[in-house]
Amino acid sequence: MIAAENVFLILLAAGRSERFGIPNKLEVPFLNKPLGMHVVTAFENIPFKRRLVVTDGCKLDFISHHFEVVHNDDPSSGMSQSVKLGVQCAKDEGAEAVLIALADMPRVTAAHIYRMLDAADSADAVVASSDGEKPSPPALFGRERFDFLLTLDGDAGARDLVKAGRHVVTAPAELIDIDTPEDLDRLQALVHDPKAAITRALTRR
Repeated sequence: MIAAENVFLILLAAGRSERFGIPNKLEVPFLNKPLGMHVVTAFENIPFKRRLVVTDGCKLDFISHHFEVVHNDDPSSGMSQSVKLGVQCAKDEGAEAVLIALADMPRVTAAHIYRMLDAADSADAVVASSDGEKPSPPALFGRERFDFLLTLDGDAGARDLVKAGRHVVTAPAELIDIDTPEDLDRLQALVHDPKAAITRALTRR
């Protein structure tokens, strides 16, 4: 087990939202608050050592939720650039591990994160989430994996490492990530919130 007090949370919130068709999908309403704020509030009572959000200019107020904002000047280079920015901060501060989460996964719970922390049993731990079929974020990496993470390039560099790590299984609905308006429509239907789906349909006309 790795205690949350020794872990850096790295929330990835940089991206161009190209598949969503708007400048920033994280600002789209979902259940009466911006999409990108759900994971923030879900984790707010977990006592992480530090909370970093890597963004390219998102207007959401992460600071009031005790996040330090790290700016990614080149989001087009892929997710790995955001990962490296966060991991370098964690390495410099002597963190035991990093938990990397995505701001466009609004249904992840604190209970799942605590199960991941329980599954991390060493400094070289790699613990990913899973729907029972394939691994996905959030993912935890012990400090002995930091140097590897700092060599990543593009979006796919850590996939083999994650695939070979431990997987903590949770309900598939908890690991839904929102890349397109259709993804959000399906999630709205799942949580029985048709009003927001109607609003999005009107805004896309």
